[in-house]
Amino acid sequence: MKKILPLILLLLNFTAVFAQAGNDVEMADTLRSSGKIYVVVVTLAIIFVGLAIYLFSIDKRLKKIENEK
Repeated sequence: MKKILPLILLLLNFTAVFAQAGNDVEMADTLRSSGKIYVVVVTLAIIFVGLAIYLFSIDKRLKKIENEK
């Protein structure tokens, strides 16, 4: 029973995503045609890298504080 429930949930999620395949996103097409999609991708990448660096630095500080005690 424990293995069946997650499988059913995954299948239901897949069908919901598959049902939306016919929709075209006009904003993405416009950004792609003008070349601005790369600016969006680079901006998101910079934000994620910044968050990762910030989280690793916090983790490093916490480990240092834990080792002092």
